[in-house]
Amino acid sequence: MKAILALFACFLAAAQPKDQKKAPPEWNVFVGTYTQPQKSKGIYAWRFQPASGKLTALGVAAETSNPSFLAVHPNQKFLYAVNENNNGTVTSFAIDEATGKLKQLNQVSSKGGGPCHLTTDRSGRFLYVANYNTGSVAAYPIHDDGSLGEASAFIQHTGSSVNPQRQKGPHAHATVMAPDNHYLFTADLGLDQVIGYRFDANRGGMITDDGVVTKIAPGSGPRHVAFRPDGRFLYVLNEMTSNVVAFRYDAAKGSTEEMQTLSTLPADFKGNNSGAEIMVHRSGTYLYTSNRGHDSIAIFRIDLTSGKLTPAGHASTRGKTPRGFAMDATGQWLFAGNQNSDNMSLFRIDQKTGNLNPVGDPIDVFSPVSVVFSAIK
Repeated sequence: MKAILALFACFLAAAQPKDQKKAPPEWNVFVGTYTQPQKSKGIYAWRFQPASGKLTALGVAAETSNPSFLAVHPNQKFLYAVNENNNGTVTSFAIDEATGKLKQLNQVSSKGGGPCHLTTDRSGRFLYVANYNTGSVAAYPIHDDGSLGEASAFIQHTGSSVNPQRQKGPHAHATVMAPDNHYLFTADLGLDQVIGYRFDANRGGMITDDGVVTKIAPGSGPRHVAFRPDGRFLYVLNEMTSNVVAFRYDAAKGSTEEMQTLSTLPADFKGNNSGAEIMVHRSGTYLYTSNRGHDSIAIFRIDLTSGKLTPAGHASTRGKTPRGFAMDATGQWLFAGNQNSDNMSLFRIDQKTGNLNPVGDPIDVFSPVSVVFSAIK
């Protein structure tokens, strides 16, 4: 068994992006926020030293409207933000690693209303955006200077599901690329589906003729998805039912096989709650989800062989409505943004148990939603 675990650990280490194999001593941390009707001005930045946990505020990195979700280019030079408005846009920035300031490069239409999530493909050639209000997904070519071209591919979802308040139409909520870069997955809360579109650089970044559909239990409202780093398992967080579904993933076909469903909440919790974010630790041994209502991060252990989950407790986020969280590339730290209490909490991750240990006092930041990192080389 020890030999198997050692082999698996080596595989996971090899699967990490090159910039994560040996993490730099310092990072810029960027936080996307809601600016309307909040007091936030846009995107905020901090300097972070993972060896000590020291965090230094750098102030406003860029002023832009409702930059609720952020993504950093694989080369660490550029940052992209949705502008979550009815007339949605996407803004590209160049990162000044010395100061943490962001220089706007250009802004393009998101091709829909309420863009809420975005990601790049793993080669950094295309950017993908999910539009929640109108239920669509768009792809954009990324130019050499980091700016975005006009949409090169577009998919309008159609249909509905069982909840008349939340699921009268499609609501695309996430765009996540599989570890092998062959399929882009989008979670659609309104359809109770996770749909995989094959990556194709020659067809604008994705094949739009059809997609591989994973059906989720009616009324669940899939929000975000996460892969284990080795690409063998896919995990889906359902916003409306506060549970996580584990799937075995067939990378060749982009298809899934459901294995289990577990609640993200303690058994005795009786209040209102909705799921928000989901992430797998870089070791592939722990999974985390955020609870808005219980105001916690749920912790799960991942079986190395089967990929199945075992509940391992909860950690208070020390604030209200944890919308997004992120782990640094060392796998030692987790940042959780509490949207409705205007603060962000820092946790040290116990590498043996996956537990989250709070460090210092929560950090003031208006209406935080997402957290990303860029390396200082």
